[in-house]
Amino acid sequence: MMKTTLQSIPSSSRPSRRGRAAKALLCVTLALGFGSAQASLLEDDEARKAILELRQRVETMRQAQDERLVELARKSAEESTQWRRSLVELQNQIEALRSELAKLRGQGEQLQRDLSESQQRQREATAAWEQRLQKLEPTRVTVDGQEFAADPAEKREFETALASLKKGEFEAAQPLFVEFIKRYSQSEYRNSALFWLGNAQYATRDYKEAVINFRALVAQAPNHLRAPEALLSIANCQLELKDGRSAKKTLEELLKAYPQSDAAAAAKERLARLK
Repeated sequence: MMKTTLQSIPSSSRPSRRGRAAKALLCVTLALGFGSAQASLLEDDEARKAILELRQRVETMRQAQDERLVELARKSAEESTQWRRSLVELQNQIEALRSELAKLRGQGEQLQRDLSESQQRQREATAAWEQRLQKLEPTRVTVDGQEFAADPAEKREFETALASLKKGEFEAAQPLFVEFIKRYSQSEYRNSALFWLGNAQYATRDYKEAVINFRALVAQAPNHLRAPEALLSIANCQLELKDGRSAKKTLEELLKAYPQSDAAAAAKERLARLK
């Protein structure tokens, strides 16, 4: 286009060669400047685009990071909640175990008390049973130099009658001895019971009955420890009954049958007084 324009200019008005060269140089300079400007504009666009892409990437990364943080926070909150629940459940279980332990301890203490009470009742029952057995089983006793087995009830009744006599209850002791002799006619206590019954009767001046019981003792058990005393007591009763002849005869019998006894020494003195 420029070429057409130049051709249309009259030759007289065409510039000189130097001028054309200057123009050409100007055109080249303008072309280079335009190219540089265009290149600069292109570089700015790419830089802006790169910056935008970088921003976009940063924003995307930030959003992703935020989302991840939110997710982590959510998970952490859930885990924290779960941990709290677990801790509460664990505490509840501990409290339940403590309560159960206290209950078991209380039950154990109650069982221990029950066991102790049961053992005590067992000991008491055993002791009571042993006492009952002792009351039923014969026991070894020694009375007036004789040792024998006696029924507990038999022993108790004899000792009751004898205790009454020793307390001076002579009238009360007599029926106790009489009942004992009837109930335990074969008892080893019988001869001693006859002797003490005679003494109770002598104390109440029932001399005739006393003589009967003393004589029964001597007849049934001449070797009994109380036999010499029984003969001496018979003589005393006969003297109280004013029967001196019978008393003398009884004292002589005593000296003949039991010369070495303490009762024989007393009999000698009384015989001397009777003469």
